[in-house]
Amino acid sequence: MFGNYLIGLREGLEASLVVCILIAYLVKTGRRDALKPIWIGIGVAVGVALAFGAGLEFGSQELTFEAQEALGGSLSVLAVGLVTWMVFWMRRTARHLKTELHGKLDAALQMGTGALVATAFLAVGREGLETALFVWASVRASSDGSYAPLIGVVLGLLTAVLLGWLFYRGALRINLAKFFTWTGGMLVVVAAGVLAYGVHDLQEANFLGGLADKAFDISATIPPDSWYGTLLKGVFNFQPDPTVLQVTVWALYLIPTLALFLAPIVSGPSVRVKKQKATDEKAEAEASA
Repeated sequence: MFGNYLIGLREGLEASLVVCILIAYLVKTGRRDALKPIWIGIGVAVGVALAFGAGLEFGSQELTFEAQEALGGSLSVLAVGLVTWMVFWMRRTARHLKTELHGKLDAALQMGTGALVATAFLAVGREGLETALFVWASVRASSDGSYAPLIGVVLGLLTAVLLGWLFYRGALRINLAKFFTWTGGMLVVVAAGVLAYGVHDLQEANFLGGLADKAFDISATIPPDSWYGTLLKGVFNFQPDPTVLQVTVWALYLIPTLALFLAPIVSGPSVRVKKQKATDEKAEAEASA
């Protein structure tokens, strides 16, 4: 449940921050008349994300077992790829997100109502679709026959909305760069478990081999139905009897991805340094002419 709560919180907070930045900018610049198109775009984006999630859940139920496993495994791999790209993108752009959104909003204000709706829809819709896909894959991977995984996601999303509102009101200030670094690292660990589960689905669909080749089996030590087995499954998508391929893929994804994510960001020369270098080179060229 904690792993799914983290997904709801991390993904939901990104969307909440985008909404807060858009709304706050319009209010501060005296363009309250543009709030309605923004809210329309946000509402459409949320509706599309919910419809996408519902389509994944109910559409897959009409398939055969092998088709369900093949679809689930494929979408799990896709979800891990998207969330990995997202955490690295947010790590690089968290400090400049506000400036980027302000620029897009200024351009949309000049183009009219339709551009405002599209800007809000695209800004929130991307987060919504990624969230719906990864939540579906994670809930499916950590499902234990109860509603706990889904409850965890909903609680995470509600927390994200509350935090977003507090940010907007100025009642809460945190270092977003550090927040996204810590939660992004934990999300990579969760994603590794989702990827391993997706590989298992593809093995059950006979798309990949090695289903009978177990890396280990500690079901007697950590029973899946025990409280600690359920906790490990809910947080890390832990499986007590994984296949060799699952463990291999899990390790090949987690170790290098986490190492790259936690490595210090190497920044290039500052704008001032670049300008000074260009000026020096120009002066040298003129002197030698």
